Amino acid sequence: MPAIHQFSAGFAKGDAISNEVRVLRELFRSWGFASDVFTEQRRISPELRKDARDIAEAAATFSPDDIALLHLSIGSPVNAAFAALTCKKAILYHNVTPPDYFRGVQEEIAHHLRAGLEQVRALAGVADVNLAVSRFNAQELALLGYRNVHVMPMKLDRQQWEGPLDRRILQEFGDGRINILFVGRGAPNKRIEDLLFSLYYTQRHVDPDARLIHVGSYGGLERYQALLRTKACELKVRNLSLVGSVPAEALRSYYAVATVFLCLSEHEGFCIPLIEAMAREVPVMAFAAAAIPETLDGTGILLREKRFDIIAELIGRLARDNALRKAITDAQTQRLHRYLTQDFASMWRAHLQPLLPQ
Repeated sequence: MPAIHQFSAGFAKGDAISNEVRVLRELFRSWGFASDVFTEQRRISPELRKDARDIAEAAATFSPDDIALLHLSIGSPVNAAFAALTCKKAILYHNVTPPDYFRGVQEEIAHHLRAGLEQVRALAGVADVNLAVSRFNAQELALLGYRNVHVMPMKLDRQQWEGPLDRRILQEFGDGRINILFVGRGAPNKRIEDLLFSLYYTQRHVDPDARLIHVGSYGGLERYQALLRTKACELKVRNLSLVGSVPAEALRSYYAVATVFLCLSEHEGFCIPLIEAMAREVPVMAFAAAAIPETLDGTGILLREKRFDIIAELIGRLARDNALRKAITDAQTQRLHRYLTQDFASMWRAHLQPLLPQ
């Protein structure tokens, strides 16, 4: 029986692509295939070192009948190693953030993203099966010369939103104040500064005690974080909590105390936190950029422009109007059900059928 191995630019706990890799590995193994994860040794979290393999082992591991699945998301030696393999190949495209967002903030990341876009172009025609996690991503691949691109939604791990809560967080933040929540990496494309402007207008015109809680790592982007803190001081906003990366129990707790999930990001290939917010029955407000309208699928409040005064007014409405809040969360729950009840296993088998043993 041939193997289905996955290639990823990194492997860590809490990372969206890493979570997808783990879910798919269990799926492929349930089909009876050997299935391992290959990445750079230095990109494997210390606690997961025994759970993934060094990319240097890949060339000697694969036979011509094996299948390699590349999670394509950034410039990485993993992409070149994948291209060099003599086996059956599939690509799952998660999108590459435009490097211009990082110019002047983190040039090293901008360099990796530019390299990533070059590698995406170079990989056109390399794989037998080309997949993308959203229509937005599929259209981007098509523009870069990929043929027969199909959408394969991400199979999400329910443990991200189901399970125990952190009582300390519930006590600290569950005090009845307006809690504006955003979950996602502290990166310039996420436009955290626009969340600060929204907080400013909310505190000035709606509720002076409103909070902004951002859950997400600023690792490698400490300069951006410092710029945000400077801007917060200039705006004289209060109650700003940049809590960094947190375990699943804490993440679930921040969703539990949220009044609204506010996403003003300008580039998302899918945006899993929107789904997590739906699962925790938090009303979503999001800027209509990239794949976000597709992920919301007609639910939540979709913002066509960034009018921070209107955003603040809507936050106040959601905090006070229980009927409006329920109407939004009920629609989101229906969207969540439509997404989660897709037959992901059958979809994966259908997409990989040309590569599977007959």
